[in-house]
Amino acid sequence: MIRPPAESPGYQVGLAGASTLLGQEILRVLHDRAFPVRQLFKFETETEEPDLPVLDLSGQVGFEPNVMDEEPESLDVLFLAARPHSKSGESDLLGKALAAAGATAMSPGQASCVVIDSSNALAEVPGRRLSIPSCPKAPSAASENNLATVLVSPHPATIVLSRILLSLAARYAVKDCVAQIFLPASELGPRGIEELQKQAVSLLSFQKPPQKVFGAQMAFNLLARLPGKHAAEITVSESAIRREVRECLSGSLPLPALCFSHAAVFYSLAFSIFVELGEKPAKDDVTAALSGSGMTVRRRSEAAPNQVDAAGSAEILLDAITSDPDRLGGFWIWAAVDNIRLAAENAVDIAEHSLSARQRKQ
Repeated sequence: MIRPPAESPGYQVGLAGASTLLGQEILRVLHDRAFPVRQLFKFETETEEPDLPVLDLSGQVGFEPNVMDEEPESLDVLFLAARPHSKSGESDLLGKALAAAGATAMSPGQASCVVIDSSNALAEVPGRRLSIPSCPKAPSAASENNLATVLVSPHPATIVLSRILLSLAARYAVKDCVAQIFLPASELGPRGIEELQKQAVSLLSFQKPPQKVFGAQMAFNLLARLPGKHAAEITVSESAIRREVRECLSGSLPLPALCFSHAAVFYSLAFSIFVELGEKPAKDDVTAALSGSGMTVRRRSEAAPNQVDAAGSAEILLDAITSDPDRLGGFWIWAAVDNIRLAAENAVDIAEHSLSARQRKQ
């Protein structure tokens, strides 16, 4: 557990987008870990997001230490859990949050606090660095020799792929990798969750399902791409995942070929991954390489993990490793993880590692 500064009872924490799915989960993780917060400042803007019909995240999460809505004098850490709603500079959510951190959207590196971007809000800012503290082989800006100000908590799909591939690369030569990623409705926030629920209810009532968000029937279906108005938003996320994977692997092994699909589930990512290893190890050895570091490999006698099983935990669940009968050294990996919980825990991991490193440096 991280300790607060000696001269104060805790940290000044800012959270931009506290009412989003990710923002609410970050609050839960801060509470669960007893993160030493002196004051919590929320930065919000007007939103048309619907109330959650399946899981109400709008209520108390058991963590309200002096929640403030006015601008603070200074911050120690700022979480960005939502993209800005406009590009109006200091008047939007991002601008207000960064101003409180002593920075601007164009030069967030001026911030005196640690800025943790979990929403791809600072994608174009130079000097930003990815960090996955739970993955030792991944690049991290939280070390004592590299105390970066703007740290990026990558998309949870990036975290899962990095953990799996870097864990394998620590023991074997990874020759090739292909990954199919199944995205849940929560990738589009509460509006995606709401429409998926309404579609399911409509279809079971023999009515025409609404398609305002997905642009197609998502319920009881699987889509290779979204034709609706939010297709561009998903494309941005997919591009971000590809960019982050390149940065995390940093030339240490071949880049995986990625393909994205949309599954009719509310929460959690699922992955179907094929890897080809040069040493042609046994399945038990591959299982050992993937066990630990936040990953659990189930036995063949156990039920295969799914997206429902993964909900509520940041643990990456892997099914029993399967050898490809026609590709010597080829293995199939099925994985599932709660996308919201994993993103929130990684963001708080970054905060803990960065603040601890700064304390040791002082």
